[in-house]
Amino acid sequence: MKAVLFDLDGTLFDTAPDFVVVLNQLRQQEHLPPLADATIREVVSNGARAMVRLGFGVDEGEMGFSDLRQRLLDLYLMHLAKHTVPFPGIERLLNQLAEYGIVWGVVTNKPSAYTIPLLQAFAHLPTPGAIICPDDVANRKPDPEPILLACSRIGCHPSEAVYVGDHERDIMAGRAAGMPTIACSYGYIDSGDDPENWKADHLIHNASEIWPLLQQHYLNK
Repeated sequence: MKAVLFDLDGTLFDTAPDFVVVLNQLRQQEHLPPLADATIREVVSNGARAMVRLGFGVDEGEMGFSDLRQRLLDLYLMHLAKHTVPFPGIERLLNQLAEYGIVWGVVTNKPSAYTIPLLQAFAHLPTPGAIICPDDVANRKPDPEPILLACSRIGCHPSEAVYVGDHERDIMAGRAAGMPTIACSYGYIDSGDDPENWKADHLIHNASEIWPLLQQHYLNK
């Protein structure tokens, strides 16, 4: 085991509180009442498009969609990392990986314009060995291309890494890349979805479970 790769939103960091603020700010600008935090959390992993659909009932290509999406992203950039925190157990996990000489990296569908400043806000954490965003590749997750690029930059074979994510597309991408996968039920799970059905190699309910799992299955083989 040479590397552990993570999805970002809903896996490494709880970014939902910032999205709750900015989506409800945008709704306020449009003279709409706020949505419940839990309602917004469910769609955070699906990105800005999903939040615009949730917040305003318009789909991509419909009138007003592009303007609302851009305004949402502009607000988010202004509020980036104000309320975002690592999920419980993540900070300790990254330090444990560093102590063990295992590289960690990020493979996300979040554009680099938001990913890089967000990670810079947590510069006290061990430095990631790779950060792969959709602007780095031709195909985003669930395609395995971003994960394979991360492995290439780290210098490991996919079988020497594990991918951790809170969405079925994360598990699909990891499996397609030929690496073990860990599904996180503590992340932003779509209403009606069940991580048990994603065919991950492992399912965890708290990030503190990752290190013991790695030790048991991968580190001392």
